[in-house]
Amino acid sequence: MDHPPRPEYPRPQFVRSEWLGLNGVWSFTVDPASGADHDARRTSTGFERPILVPFPPESALSRVHHTDFMASVWYHRELTVPEAWAGRRVLLHFGAVDYECHAYLDGVPLGRHIGGSSSFSFDITAAIRFGEPQHLVVHALDDVRSRQQPAGKQSAARESFHVFYTRVTGIWQSVWLEAVPQRSLERVRFVPDAGTGRLLVEPTFANAWPGDRWALRARLEGREVARFEGPAAPGTFADLEPSTVRLWTPDTPHLYDLELELRSRTGDVLDHVTSYAGIRTVELGDGRVWLNGEPIYQRLVLDQGYYPDGVWTAPSDAALRQDIDRAKALGFNGARLHQKAFEERYHAWADRLGFLTWAEAPSWGFDEADPEAARRFLSEWDELVLRDRNHPSIVTWTPLNESDPAVPPDAHARLAIEAWTRTRALDPTRPINDTSGWVHVRTDLWTVHCYEQDPNVFRSLLSRRPPDVYRNVPELEADYQGQPYLVDEFGGIKWVPGSEIERPADWGYGSDPPDEASFLERLEGLVDALLDLPHVSGYCYTQLTDVEQERNGLLNEDRSPKFADERLRRIFERSPA
Repeated sequence: MDHPPRPEYPRPQFVRSEWLGLNGVWSFTVDPASGADHDARRTSTGFERPILVPFPPESALSRVHHTDFMASVWYHRELTVPEAWAGRRVLLHFGAVDYECHAYLDGVPLGRHIGGSSSFSFDITAAIRFGEPQHLVVHALDDVRSRQQPAGKQSAARESFHVFYTRVTGIWQSVWLEAVPQRSLERVRFVPDAGTGRLLVEPTFANAWPGDRWALRARLEGREVARFEGPAAPGTFADLEPSTVRLWTPDTPHLYDLELELRSRTGDVLDHVTSYAGIRTVELGDGRVWLNGEPIYQRLVLDQGYYPDGVWTAPSDAALRQDIDRAKALGFNGARLHQKAFEERYHAWADRLGFLTWAEAPSWGFDEADPEAARRFLSEWDELVLRDRNHPSIVTWTPLNESDPAVPPDAHARLAIEAWTRTRALDPTRPINDTSGWVHVRTDLWTVHCYEQDPNVFRSLLSRRPPDVYRNVPELEADYQGQPYLVDEFGGIKWVPGSEIERPADWGYGSDPPDEASFLERLEGLVDALLDLPHVSGYCYTQLTDVEQERNGLLNEDRSPKFADERLRRIFERSPA
């Protein structure tokens, strides 16, 4: 097709110039037998119906729009790897495939990945005939009813209901090829320090030889402010002290543009990657979250990242930016990204626009007491933290959300502690919200959910001062130890604009306000109560947009406004005096 969907480079913090997007029209089939004729399908030269990748087959944008259960699906497309890429490694990248992915080139197995939200790649060099057409087949297995895989808010019933929505199966983020030198940069890690204005940069390398070196240049607003060169050895890092220091904040989201090179001992450039980083520090103390040495009150909105035509997949890169712009226009300084791993380009927009985020796993749907299911969850969470830890906009990790009351407390405690421990090992620079709302076991933030709709009762519940703060399930939780205290779900007031026909399944929290003035009065009363409580260091309002039958968004599902921006901004842009 002339204009393939989502044509932008999918990985904005590790960019190479030679790549080939594979988004566009593929062929597709649902395999009702879940494995029958497997050998014939892996060598297929085309299936019976078209699908537009990267949109999931449940979505309207995919052109399939099949919303029933699909435990096994197959994709095919023809591709030709340029002859000019011969002599280099070729990586096949997937932004995300839900849930288990197998790939084949002319029937040759390329690799297997388990995890529905994390990004991955296969080295397909050995299977390529450069300059010749070949057949790429992708097989995805997905069973949200198995209790063996994280699913987030994907419905395990045939239809959407309550807080569970349309499922996502198979490919739902971009697919692309990349030419990579035999000796190359593999990954880079940034550790910023706002106190000193320094940036530690630690790369890892693939196949580097003794004597190889790596170099780094940093620019701010087009002007070089730092450079480094050192040996390409494991554990080598650059301690950059830019000549001009500009800290990243929501009001001033300064970013340093970076160029990294791997060079041979004779100075030949082997690999070249561009990236960016922000210098900022997140710390905790005195019951507050501190950004760059200053306490910050977080006014967050819950964002579930659902799109009416793309489900989990944004219809365009512009749509990702627009969601952030809309939230900022309503007065919020950040978002809790809820029960979905947002794509890298969303985080890049948050970095550039100055928008605080809490990154969260789609943790609902698996049996926390099952060792194999827990291992799958933790492995995927590791991959997400490693992928996204360089984004300055992410200020909190949230591996789990609202403990399942059917799970034995000991099993949840073990999982929560392991998730906290692994996250801290991968990234010690951010606070960890072990389980949003409840049950807290080991946590850096103390978060509660409260959907009481009467502002006076809401104020009374939350006015209990430390150490006797309001908690969701104190009989099961660890003792509160003075962590920053945030109400990271509240509100959820239903509002269906009068011009729409209300559907029987539509719902929100509490009783429906009789009119717009009553809605705004209740909303303002709830926010005022939080702002008046000195021990509360931030909040998250439920939610930014309607999602299918859940009609408690500040915006309609199509992102059209329910209220004038200025009326909501007057409520949400305030912080405590």
